[in-house]
Amino acid sequence: MFFRRCVALVTVTSALLAQAHPTDVEKRLLPDPVCVQISNAISSASDVYYAGQWFYTKGISHWASSSTQLAKCVVEPGTAADVGIILGILGSTNTPFAVKGGGHASNPGFSSTTGVHISMYRFSEVTYNSASQTAVIGAGLIWDDVYAALAPYNVNVVGGRVTGVGVAGFILGGGFSWLTNQYGLTIDTVTAYELVKPDGTVVTVTETSNANLFFGLKGGFNNFGIVTRFTLKVFPQTQVWGGLITITAPNIPLVAAATAAFSANVQDPKAGIITTYNFLLGQPGISQLLFYDGPTPPAGIFDDFLAIPYLTKDVSTRSFVSLVQSSPANATYGQRGIFNTVSVLQFTPTLLDVILNETVFWGTTLSLKSGSFISYDVEPFLSNLFTHNTSPSAYPPVRSLGLLPFNIYYAWSLSAFDDDFHDAARQSAARIYDAAIAEGQAGIVGAPVYPNYAIFDTPLSSIYGSNLPQLQSLKASIDPNNVMGLAGGFKF
Repeated sequence: MFFRRCVALVTVTSALLAQAHPTDVEKRLLPDPVCVQISNAISSASDVYYAGQWFYTKGISHWASSSTQLAKCVVEPGTAADVGIILGILGSTNTPFAVKGGGHASNPGFSSTTGVHISMYRFSEVTYNSASQTAVIGAGLIWDDVYAALAPYNVNVVGGRVTGVGVAGFILGGGFSWLTNQYGLTIDTVTAYELVKPDGTVVTVTETSNANLFFGLKGGFNNFGIVTRFTLKVFPQTQVWGGLITITAPNIPLVAAATAAFSANVQDPKAGIITTYNFLLGQPGISQLLFYDGPTPPAGIFDDFLAIPYLTKDVSTRSFVSLVQSSPANATYGQRGIFNTVSVLQFTPTLLDVILNETVFWGTTLSLKSGSFISYDVEPFLSNLFTHNTSPSAYPPVRSLGLLPFNIYYAWSLSAFDDDFHDAARQSAARIYDAAIAEGQAGIVGAPVYPNYAIFDTPLSSIYGSNLPQLQSLKASIDPNNVMGLAGGFKF
């Protein structure tokens, strides 16, 4: 009996010691203390999820798999007050974290982390105010859902052009839209931000309540806290016309001629195109998006495009959300990916030839390194696109130049080639930049690039120009302990 009691005592003592001094394996299985602290502090409107749970996997997932990391836990806050509690804990424990809206960021680590991952899905409000002609939009939405929610009211907001793009990152980086020629960038239509500051306080930021912070949030990403809701101006919306045409290699010269003519000559602010040069399955091709903000475009605007022989064609009078969902943006969902960009003043025939050459060269080269999709998005806008709102904004630092965005996008499957694709995107951007200058576009020398397309190591001065010192000073005053520096992104 005495022996059995001693054995039992030793067994219990060993178990207690194991709890007090868990093995490395057991440590990895235990919930992270910061995650537990957050879970105990937040309200019932919010939740914390761990690896193995479905909402954890959903929380960390991104459109580009290279933007996904394994976090200690996923936190889904349901109120702005809980976001403040979470930020307070993360700041006091110096814990790295991420904030994810729609999950469309291509830069690795910009909305992902090995620390605490904050997913904003529960901020899914779309509230239309007919009196003020505004809509309050939650930071966890994608634009498809926003357009669908506003459609019954026959109004719309200035938002993303293709399917699957998140609201929050898109707005905080600027926002080029099918409606930009008429109303400006998305940030030009924001009237208020609900912001959780790094110290945990929740404030509503408007141009009259805090002009400096309002300026910083217009293109300044997550440097000043976490935005939970945006209030945007709304505009009348009827049915639109447009859709996707795919065109094979032999007819690319016809597309180039039509695109250059559109860029140079079409002045109707309701008309827009995206001409995408692709390299897929060993051949170049075109994905041509056409848009007109009305049920029928005036004669002549799109005739050159419609006359080109095509492989597939999906162009019609339709709802705005149907037009957005006609894009093939989700075709490479789950692959690794990267964006890069240059700013140009016009898409000329010469520059389009360079872009085609880049498509074929890098498509051929990178297909040997698991490259599956190489694309170059040509995006003409009117030269007055930055003049719809003259109030200052973090981006663009210069509104007198009609800088056009241009997106390089590569998709691939093997992480071993990440550096190869990043380097190729840099080299290709430099080649197109040099070609634009060589043909006389001297105005782009030192011009800012669009932050939502910029590759992760783009110098801040190349995005924010002369605004950078003011933004750095504002950041220091709003976030003296650099809590937001624990999250990824372009940091002031």
